[in-house]
Amino acid sequence: MKKILLIGLPIVAVIVIAGMTLASRSRGTAGIAVETEQAGRRQVVQTVTATGKIQPMIQVNISADVSAKITRLEVEEGQWIEQGTLLVELDREAYLAAVESAEANLSAAQANANLARENMVKAEKDYVRTKELFDRNLESQSVLDTVYAAAEVEKARYQSVLDQGEQAKAALRQARDALAKTTIYAPMSGTVSMLNKEIGEIALGSQFQEDVILEISNLEGMEALVDIDENDIVSVSIGDEAEIEVDALPDVKLKGRVTEIANSAKSSGAGTTDEKTEFEVKVAVIDPVAELRPGMTASAEIVTKVCDDCLSVPIQSVAVRTLDQIGAEGAEEGDDGRFTPDSEGFVEIVWVVADGRAHARQVKTGIQSETHIEIADGLEDSDQVVIGNYRAISRDLKDNLVVEVGGAQEG
Repeated sequence: MKKILLIGLPIVAVIVIAGMTLASRSRGTAGIAVETEQAGRRQVVQTVTATGKIQPMIQVNISADVSAKITRLEVEEGQWIEQGTLLVELDREAYLAAVESAEANLSAAQANANLARENMVKAEKDYVRTKELFDRNLESQSVLDTVYAAAEVEKARYQSVLDQGEQAKAALRQARDALAKTTIYAPMSGTVSMLNKEIGEIALGSQFQEDVILEISNLEGMEALVDIDENDIVSVSIGDEAEIEVDALPDVKLKGRVTEIANSAKSSGAGTTDEKTEFEVKVAVIDPVAELRPGMTASAEIVTKVCDDCLSVPIQSVAVRTLDQIGAEGAEEGDDGRFTPDSEGFVEIVWVVADGRAHARQVKTGIQSETHIEIADGLEDSDQVVIGNYRAISRDLKDNLVVEVGGAQEG
């Protein structure tokens, strides 16, 4: 009997220790509270959000082509004007004088041309007469050569005077053109959206620099000019629909459409931690409202892709783990038949609850909205997916771990 007890005690001790170990492991991994939701099909809309300013689709800067003082200013800011309306008149005195001077120069050039032509005709006649005398041996070769040279000189002088006359005509055209540019008319119908000058100020000719006198805008056609990050611009295409919100009109949502995407990027904060590269995108406002004004701050939510009926889960349900972090069998050897890590050793997974345990499922994701992400492969419609809490999804859950479905545990 003693021998039986002596033999049995170690066995019982082993069983008790094993049971305690299993219980300890069970207590350490079981009962993690999670929330679940059945994977389902829904519409997933992928968007890109960007901010910028409202501006007219058509806007013309009016500046002078010649420099002069403003003597008349016929419009006011906010005024509607028709094409051809007189906008600005500049001081004309200097340009009128330039035209008169050019006209006098042209008259002088024409008079010189007449005189030169008469001299040329006379020189040619002298040559003809001298040639006749030479042919009859009544005049020497040297005299003939001298008369011939004089005729050629007069012919060249006449051509030179004609060229001077053409230059005088060109100078007159230029002077008249400058005079005409002292009066500026509206090139299009629209609203005077900005007025920078007053009567008496100097307007600098645009051949030196752009000196905008006023702006004319077609406020019936408005657009949002927004900046989109280089990582998002590849998703945006011409024709994408958008929803535009304007800070000054909080209760108004406007429909828009992408009409133009910049080919070149613009960078800011170069060499700093705030460096960023963005592309300008124009989003036309399809249904502008009367209160919309150029310069208003706006944000555009551009729809880049839509999946009408795709299997999806909440974004927070998808985690990225290594095999060790998943706790899958075979992880210690760095391999598991159910998982294929990427080049950096990570696996994109979703936790699925079945029979009271959490199971890691490798998934292939697609587009995502603000709340849900498309699951292209790896899940079924009937799967119960863990949607909370964040700490459990991202850190605490292990493959085949016992879980308690119910209230969410604080992460």
